[in-house]
Amino acid sequence: MNLNKSVLDNFLRYVVVDSQSDPHFSGEKVPTTECQWDLLKMLEKELKDLGLKKVLLHEKGYLIATLEGNSDLPSVSFMAHVDTASDVQGNGVKPQIITNYDGKDITLKNGLQIKSETDKYLKSYIGETLIVTDGTTLLGGDDKAGIAEIMTAVEYLVKNPEIKHPDIEIIFTTDEETGCGMDNFPYDAIKSKACYTLDGGPRYEVNTECFNAATVKVKFHGVSIHLGSARGKMVNAITLGAKYIDFINQAESPEATDARYGFYCCLEFKGNGVEAEATIFLRDFDIKNIDRRYDALKRLGDSLQAMYPGSRIEVEGKVGYKNMAESAKKNPKAVDLMYKAGKNLGMPLYEELIRGGTDGADLAENGIVCPNIFVGSHNLHSLKEWAALPAMVDATKLIIEIIKIWE
Repeated sequence: MNLNKSVLDNFLRYVVVDSQSDPHFSGEKVPTTECQWDLLKMLEKELKDLGLKKVLLHEKGYLIATLEGNSDLPSVSFMAHVDTASDVQGNGVKPQIITNYDGKDITLKNGLQIKSETDKYLKSYIGETLIVTDGTTLLGGDDKAGIAEIMTAVEYLVKNPEIKHPDIEIIFTTDEETGCGMDNFPYDAIKSKACYTLDGGPRYEVNTECFNAATVKVKFHGVSIHLGSARGKMVNAITLGAKYIDFINQAESPEATDARYGFYCCLEFKGNGVEAEATIFLRDFDIKNIDRRYDALKRLGDSLQAMYPGSRIEVEGKVGYKNMAESAKKNPKAVDLMYKAGKNLGMPLYEELIRGGTDGADLAENGIVCPNIFVGSHNLHSLKEWAALPAMVDATKLIIEIIKIWE
């Protein structure tokens, strides 16, 4: 079986299927977009065509399948998500294949360029095959690269039945990008106590720690009156919201932080003079700092409300996912096996913090240790996204080797 061809063919087939999620429908619609079902159903058919008999397409937007094992060892699972981010246009993807990359800048549509001097990973793939966006949409490597790698590994095991392995559970989720992907997950449908998410980045990078995350909705209620007689009476909700956002500590913003430093980030503001609403993300590796920032936002609301008589500011927060580090510390065997598999393959695996989250964080909170594996995708959530085929093939090999040494 040619892993290069299989991974590439799978990836190209998946990225052209529209599956962009929409955070505006979080909590209202499951999944948030109908198009996510299209990819789930495609994967359902492909898994059945490979001969898997246990394939469940759950009504809440989860595809869970089992490749039955030929040993009595505990099962292990692999997971990826079908949706793509809404930061930029994610539907209508037109992937471009670059063979024998020459190390130079990559020119896309609309004058966009992926610069070889500023993208530190590009030159490590000179002479190799890359897949890029055309510059009008993102590519969808987050997380269709992970899907392609899992599906290729499953196909490899089916075609090589002599490889001893336990039951392998394959999990594909929706709405990971909205933060609601695991809200309805049917834990009773799986039996694995260890799962590997394929939702990472550069080649050989693995992760066992992610942000704690909370989303805060701040509603601003102003006082309406005719503009001609507004003096001393009117409170403009837009002005109130703008003042509120401006007071948030800019030293604790995404563009001002890295490593273990967390942040506030207002990602949406909408409304009119009477009512407005801001959506603010809180992220930190220490849950105490999430609590601190949430308390600061509530106090800020109280202060501004006092400064603008007649106004009302409501601050409501919800934790989305938690740092998965504690689960990994309590159950180190799955992490150790991942590193052992990498060593067997001569892969210099290294660990980085996830300054974001994965569906695996929810599994970890429910007692299922869930390391995250690289998928070979870069510049995620942007029009300059690209993926490296050699890294995608290496991720597939790592999946297969983990399964081999599970025995």
